[in-house]
Amino acid sequence: MGEKLDILIAMAGYMLIVILIGVFFAKRSQASTENYFLGGRSLGPWVAAMSAEASDMSGWLLMGLPGVAYWCGLADAAWTAIGLALGTYINWLLVSRRLRSYSIVSGDSITVPDFLSNRFHEKKKVILGVSAIFILIFFTVYAASCFVTCGKLFAGLFDLPYHAMMLTGAAFVLIYTILGGFLAESASDFMQAIVMILALLGVLIFGVNHAGGIGAVIDNAKDIPGFLSLTSIASPIVDANGVQQTANGIAQFGQAGSYGWITILSTLSWGLGYFGVPQVLLRFMAIRKGSELNRSRRIATVWCVISLVAAVSIGILGRKIFPFDAALATKSTSENIFAQLSQLLFHPVVAGIIMAGILAATISSSDSYLLIAASAVSKNIYEGIVKKDASDKQVMRVSRIVLLIVALIGILIAWDEKSIIFEVVSFAWAGFGATFGPIILFSLFWKRTNRAGAIAGMISGGAMVFFWKLVLKPIGGVFGIYELLPAFLVSCIVIAVVSLSTAKPSAEIEEEFERARTYQDAPQEPVQMNTAEEV
Repeated sequence: MGEKLDILIAMAGYMLIVILIGVFFAKRSQASTENYFLGGRSLGPWVAAMSAEASDMSGWLLMGLPGVAYWCGLADAAWTAIGLALGTYINWLLVSRRLRSYSIVSGDSITVPDFLSNRFHEKKKVILGVSAIFILIFFTVYAASCFVTCGKLFAGLFDLPYHAMMLTGAAFVLIYTILGGFLAESASDFMQAIVMILALLGVLIFGVNHAGGIGAVIDNAKDIPGFLSLTSIASPIVDANGVQQTANGIAQFGQAGSYGWITILSTLSWGLGYFGVPQVLLRFMAIRKGSELNRSRRIATVWCVISLVAAVSIGILGRKIFPFDAALATKSTSENIFAQLSQLLFHPVVAGIIMAGILAATISSSDSYLLIAASAVSKNIYEGIVKKDASDKQVMRVSRIVLLIVALIGILIAWDEKSIIFEVVSFAWAGFGATFGPIILFSLFWKRTNRAGAIAGMISGGAMVFFWKLVLKPIGGVFGIYELLPAFLVSCIVIAVVSLSTAKPSAEIEEEFERARTYQDAPQEPVQMNTAEEV
């Protein structure tokens, strides 16, 4: 009981710091909706980069990805990580500067749907409506994955009921998000990104030492068929309840499964999701100066690569230290491997801080998801369509109501304690990547893209994610690939075909496209920045 209390105290201390950040930024964020939703375009390069990665990766990085590597070996986890690392770099390289410039030129847009609607000079706000619907759907699923993470973490850590712990985590996230808005979220995400990477590296380094060195970890992995291969995948033998079987206390694996080039390409397509993920795109729009984006790209890429390598390695390491453990015996519970290692390797206080890293990652994502979902309805539907003369106070009131509704639906989705974080996240990730990724790229880089193409592309991409996941994927074979890849391609084709088949954009839209392409920030006098201004 004493160890559990020490862990709880350490985690409570961390959460107190997070709450104080929310209080500190609450006054600034509520000054206007631009401050609340975009931080007044005041993020520095470090905060923009690391808050983007922390809000993007979430508890999935510390639970979902290590769990995949622990359960079935290197291939699935490693190819996913490679795709994400490439996607991170390319997104910052190609999209960040152009999107920031275009969002300013195009009506000083403060949300992704806002930008898309302004980009095509909408009078009938169809793009706003379509965007808001898909954002609500997929961010509700995303929020549910974060609530599952909270439930699993605390239920396993303190032997308390899953549902009670999941509800507690959801309540904290909701209160924090309502309190602080975008500035508080970005500031806390920056701190949480630091905690996350230190936690990953700490568990990996001390874990390898505990296991007897890198050689011992590799030798153990080689003994499991397909576990350390990039072209095959380990196959745990499970019973009817999904529990891995043992013989003489040794976890049983069957013959390694095939992991061919089609599957590899499909898994690499995780990287395509970055082009359409609103919580990352918002950081591009919110950075203080376009000239700072190169620095942000380097910071984000280094953080991403180190964190992904560590997360995958922790899963492989876990099979050496916990070759079989009843608490890790199903695909769902295997996602607790990071928490199990933390408790084994460290003093309870240190373990508590590391557990706070998981909680930090979850909060980073949850408040991003809730805030963007709220902005989609309050800014893009309520103010953009329903009541165009709405005051900032009315918009913010609606946003908080939406926050509550989305959180409640997310809780219902998360109610199943057998949910697998990795799979829930992968579906939402595919939804955003296919719905928004292609139209963001076409909007930024192809002048001929028009409103009809944009609407058709978004609907076809989002719908294809559902169709492929629910109808085609169960067939198996070539249809077993990750739904993001075919849905992304379908959306791209539809945008191009519909745009070319309908009227070209007006001269005004084309002129605006050129202004965005050549946009430069106005020269600014150097000023002394305090800590609050820096974020």
